[in-house]
Amino acid sequence: MSWTLLGSADADSDQERATRLLYEEYAQPLFGYVLQFLGGDRQRAEDVVQETLLRCWRHQQLAVSVPQQNLRPWLFKVARRIVIDEYRSRQARPKEVNGSGWLDEALSDSDDVDQLVSSLLLAEAFEKLSPVHREVLYETYFTGRSTREVSAVLGIPQGTVKSRLYHAVRKLRSALGVSEPTASVLGTERETVGSR
Repeated sequence: MSWTLLGSADADSDQERATRLLYEEYAQPLFGYVLQFLGGDRQRAEDVVQETLLRCWRHQQLAVSVPQQNLRPWLFKVARRIVIDEYRSRQARPKEVNGSGWLDEALSDSDDVDQLVSSLLLAEAFEKLSPVHREVLYETYFTGRSTREVSAVLGIPQGTVKSRLYHAVRKLRSALGVSEPTASVLGTERETVGSR
């Protein structure tokens, strides 16, 4: 980070020397102090430091011939107030939005229409299944019964329930256009089940 002092390099008045010394002595510590307030936003911190030093230049009597007073407390206080004032002014203004933000939010929010369309598609795919597959899916997923409970309710062996459930889910995926899990995923599942 470099601080440049505007003005002619040839003219070396007491006021310019005092301003240059002000920058050299206080700019870096003030920048670090303000940077902490702004959560690491370097650009805003530089703007605050510049505004603080500009106010000092306007309001303080800077002269090299007079021993320098300690301006550090005054500068840090002014910088802190500038940060607070900027924060308050942003809070008072309405939230700024860009032109495409509302579209992203509208597309990402699910609403009743999405849920209705999903349920209609699911109902249509469910109707394409055979009655035995629909029955097993209904008893397992919609009533929340275990395969053992479904076996008892339907009066069929538990292995048959598992087989019908497996084939029903595959047919339902196919009807909905959802792809099957890849072989690597199936292999991982088999290893996990086998290791229990």
